[in-house]
Amino acid sequence: MAELRQVDLPHQVELRVDPVDPAATRIGELLGTPLPVVPNTGSEAVLWLGPDQWLVFGASEDQLRAVLGDTPGSVVDVSANRVVFELSGPDAREVLEQGCAIDLHPRAFGPGRCAQTMLARAAVVLHQVDAGPTYRLLVRPSFAGYLTSWVRDAASAPG
Repeated sequence: MAELRQVDLPHQVELRVDPVDPAATRIGELLGTPLPVVPNTGSEAVLWLGPDQWLVFGASEDQLRAVLGDTPGSVVDVSANRVVFELSGPDAREVLEQGCAIDLHPRAFGPGRCAQTMLARAAVVLHQVDAGPTYRLLVRPSFAGYLTSWVRDAASAPG
């Protein structure tokens, strides 16, 4: 059985900075984990979105701006831009596979992996948090109701 619940993540901030710049190292120190440089990986604190782009959780825009200093880059609070759900349970992967084109098998997409993809007809950032499996689904607020209904329908579909 899969369980869906909404979660509140403190501060969602999009960060752009050159990953080899010393500021990127300082930001990693602030977060307690380095900025991931391997595509489509992440942690509870930060997700890789592109070669010089991350989604940071927990650190505020002001904190990140202070660490970035005069280094070229950008910091934008996008907390209101996405609603966050967690889908967990032994059937969670099978539920997602009904509407997601990427390979979610553990050999290809396991804990610490993330992707920007479509789920049903909604653009999401998908992050596998643990081997439970637990997945975080970050979706625009205007699609939150639709996605909630779709996940519940998919979870109750005979399989």
